Amino acid sequence: MTPLLLGSEIYRGSSYGKWHPLRVPRVSTVMDLTRAMGWLPPAQFRTSPRAKPGALTIWHTPEYLSALQTAEETGAVDAPTRDRHGLGTNSNPVFPEMYRRPATGAGGTLLAGELLRDGGRVHVPGGGTHHGMPDRANGFCYLNDAVLGILSLRRNGARRIAYVDIDAHHMDGVEHAFAGDPDTLLISTHEERRWPFTGAITDAGVGQTFNLPLPRGLNDSEFAQIRDRLICPAVEAFAPDAIVLQCGADAVDEDPLSRLSLSNNAHFDTLAALMPLAPRFLLLGGGGYNPWSVGRLWSGAWAVLSGQDIPDRLPPEAQAVLRALTFEGNSRGRNPPEHWFDTIRDTSRPGPVRAEVADRVAHLAGRIAAIPRAG
Repeated sequence: MTPLLLGSEIYRGSSYGKWHPLRVPRVSTVMDLTRAMGWLPPAQFRTSPRAKPGALTIWHTPEYLSALQTAEETGAVDAPTRDRHGLGTNSNPVFPEMYRRPATGAGGTLLAGELLRDGGRVHVPGGGTHHGMPDRANGFCYLNDAVLGILSLRRNGARRIAYVDIDAHHMDGVEHAFAGDPDTLLISTHEERRWPFTGAITDAGVGQTFNLPLPRGLNDSEFAQIRDRLICPAVEAFAPDAIVLQCGADAVDEDPLSRLSLSNNAHFDTLAALMPLAPRFLLLGGGGYNPWSVGRLWSGAWAVLSGQDIPDRLPPEAQAVLRALTFEGNSRGRNPPEHWFDTIRDTSRPGPVRAEVADRVAHLAGRIAAIPRAG
């Protein structure tokens, strides 16, 4: 199957609010930038459908979905709804598309499972909302499209699924859904002592949940060791029918919501290393709160997924997309460096591999032999 990107115009004008981290454009930038690069011909783009509530009840409760739709329709929530379902909070505010927008991301991952029935690669940059819980919004995530995508893949023939999450924040919602499931491998790399404050290295399911909390300042050399000694060997040992990679862009140095220091090469190289390890590949977005770094990263990830070469310098049409972005209310947006406009690939950020990182990787790598093999 020719690689496909699923997107939607709903993201172009939708915002969580003037001061929310998700006020910045993300998916629309990816669509515009990949088209300006000539990487997204019409045959490789599909409009993501909006999932209907009935489709979402494979994991979310009907009561929660009803509350979410009502909040969108009325523009308000009452105190009992806020307390029970986590709607109308600072993290999960009421905004005009608060059901339609996440339902579009979920529709994309549900459709991706169907499109990947016979193999292939699909990118859903509007996906990756890995914090959502069955009965409540959580961490900017009203629905958990990652869980829904895994369930769709399974419904469409993928028996063993590896979920790899390289977002700066722990995959708490996905772990809630699949920890202990012998047919789902879960790997999360995330910054330690950062919300949601879950995902300790000692947290494990039945031999196939790997949580790797990481210290501030994580560099590309350290992540290369994580990729080569833990992520890829664990996925190879699991021998999945499908891989889901949550490619959150908030682990790069420029992101305002983490203190990790990766370049986007860490994401590109991890994607490239994982792609040959399963016949079905679903690439999701996730976190990412600097409009330039997230747009460049997810566009570059699409280039890797679809076999495009990333040039050293962007053509004028692509530069114009990036120069049109603004980042109000953040110090990094006041004087953006020139390479945010004229490149996609960052300069690598190598560094020493600290003992605490190497020791944690070695500790988890020692558990790879216990991964349940395919029956």
